[in-house]
Amino acid sequence: QVQLVESGGGLVQAGGSLRLSCAASGRTFSGYTVGWFRQVPENEREFVAAIRWGSGTTFYAESVKGRFTISRDNAKNTVYLQMNSLKPEDTAMYYCNARTVSNNYWGQGTQVTVFS
Repeated sequence: QVQLVESGGGLVQAGGSLRLSCAASGRTFSGYTVGWFRQVPENEREFVAAIRWGSGTTFYAESVKGRFTISRDNAKNTVYLQMNSLKPEDTAMYYCNARTVSNNYWGQGTQVTVFS
């Protein structure tokens, strides 16, 4: 069992930055793809970014390319999402996800609100 704990959300003005963190407890992220998704009320959860823990290969949604960066810290067993040039449309609950072919875990979410 993997427990994911997100932190770093908050209120920020458009053009500002935030860094989200996702820490795992219970086991390491080894073998997992760890990603971030976001959701606004009445919409489906959408993919934002992901990283393969072993190779470090990263993936991004088109809407965040060039603005967001996903990274990992092996020693801290933590994944980060650096969000720059934030826009009001980035406002959402952000969820950390860790998955393999047979496991799929979600964090409790952290709210990001961007005001203009």
